[in-house]
Amino acid sequence: MQATKSTFGHTKDGEEISLYRLENSGGAHIELIDFGCRIRSICIPDKNGVLTDVCLGYLSSDDYEADDSSLGASVGRYANRIGGASFSLNGRTYSLEKNDGNNSLHGGSKGFAFRMWKGECRDNKVIFTRRFPDMEDGFPGNLSMRITYEWTEDNRLFITYEGVCDQDTVLNVTNHAYFNLEGYESRSVLDHELQIFSSAITENDAESIPTGRMIPVEGTPFDFRTPKTVGQDINKDDVQLTYGGGYDHNFVLDGEGFRKAAVLTAPKTGIRLTCYTDQPGIQVYSANMMKPHTGKYGEEFCYRGSICLETQHFPDSPNIPEFPSVVVKAGEPFATTTWYAFDTV
Repeated sequence: MQATKSTFGHTKDGEEISLYRLENSGGAHIELIDFGCRIRSICIPDKNGVLTDVCLGYLSSDDYEADDSSLGASVGRYANRIGGASFSLNGRTYSLEKNDGNNSLHGGSKGFAFRMWKGECRDNKVIFTRRFPDMEDGFPGNLSMRITYEWTEDNRLFITYEGVCDQDTVLNVTNHAYFNLEGYESRSVLDHELQIFSSAITENDAESIPTGRMIPVEGTPFDFRTPKTVGQDINKDDVQLTYGGGYDHNFVLDGEGFRKAAVLTAPKTGIRLTCYTDQPGIQVYSANMMKPHTGKYGEEFCYRGSICLETQHFPDSPNIPEFPSVVVKAGEPFATTTWYAFDTV
């Protein structure tokens, strides 16, 4: 395994942004930056052995600072949405930034994604750390986070999130990589085949905030228990699809513990991504709100040209007691792991 570190650019405040590259003996590699703890590239061989970059990324540090899509970012302190941009914990109400209408999205406009982290290469891993002060972005407690990206010889990307806080707090983390398994020249993921090991979604209201009700996927456009293309039902007449402009929903994963969550396959390249997680849900987002941007190869990102598979706790869990708890007690370690395994069929 070869690990390298180079200068990628600088923030507007003059901080140096570093690019980390992990390359295995087969030439497959990933690129990461310490601004937002982001994935910039994932390059793996297709069924003909041609290296294909399956993850959207930007060319420059300026592009990342101007990003409005959390491209490849680690997301927190609370991934996804908190309704009304507030929650109560231990009898106190905490107000958050309203950066998504009346709601808080991905921890606010800064969160994990728009801050500098400290990176370190260690064998086949890059380890990012940062301390988030008490009440930064409105969340209680001094939170120490460590996010580890590990790249293997068999083209698996392991992401481990670890944290500890000195006060009771809420915490929900994920990665917001945008995948297209046909590479940067492709302008659609609608022909990708997707399987999700989920029997229900959390119902959304018109602002994409869960109502607290679960909707069984059987007989709906959200039934991916048997593989089908992303585009097969995405334009069906369904109120949930209308609210999200397509798929932008939390799927309740079947089973418990570390397990298979989803499988995404591109028939043209034969590349298959299998996602494993210990989280209770996965947000599937079909880039319905993606605005035109220029990517790292000069390509234009486009509507439904990529898809996110964001392992997570459910949106707005701090306000819905029936959902799995996102409360992290003071001094108790937090840890969660997601794998993205790549191969060809």
